[in-house]
Amino acid sequence: MNDILLVDKPKGLTSSRVVELIRRQLKVKAGHTGTLDPLATGLLIILTGKRTKEASLFLHSDKAYEVRVVLGLETDTFDSEGRVLRQNDKEVTREELQEVLSEFHGDIWQVPPPFSAKKLEGRKAYQLARKGIAVHIPPKKVSIYSLELKAFEFPYFSLSCDVSSGFYVRSLAHDIGERLGVGATVVEVRRTRVGPHLLGQARSLEEILGHEV
Repeated sequence: MNDILLVDKPKGLTSSRVVELIRRQLKVKAGHTGTLDPLATGLLIILTGKRTKEASLFLHSDKAYEVRVVLGLETDTFDSEGRVLRQNDKEVTREELQEVLSEFHGDIWQVPPPFSAKKLEGRKAYQLARKGIAVHIPPKKVSIYSLELKAFEFPYFSLSCDVSSGFYVRSLAHDIGERLGVGATVVEVRRTRVGPHLLGQARSLEEILGHEV
């Protein structure tokens, strides 16, 4: 089996766990082409057999996401599964949010979340953060090709975005909260595209495995 599998990753599983399940069930060498957080759902590309050698071809692929964010909450992971650091009940209007969103376009400098797979001196940032070691990750230039406010009902809002490789949606939400002065954290993330590959082309993990996870 030397295929590209487009998987609609369910919530709660790590990308490595998805690979492990596919490798075990299909009895084939396998690897993913870009991590999705356990909280996130959506398109995860798995390469099998000889195709695993092509992983580098996907490293610089643009991506698209749909994200739901809650205002007035900050966590150490920049998502709702982390430890709450601060809360703020100040209300934000749609106009204030739109004004801040207008600042996020084109090339921007972004700091990855402390709890991320970003490597620091050979170790993943989340491995250090979990041990309580202060993580200082340098900012990286990334690109936002489009950013659209899809829904707003305080304290929640939803966005769709097309971005470059290396972009962290959790950092986007965190930075929006910082600009608004109230904090923000990701509640839901769904990846809808990786390069030319679309979520609509993907199959559920259960369908690929032939049984429930």
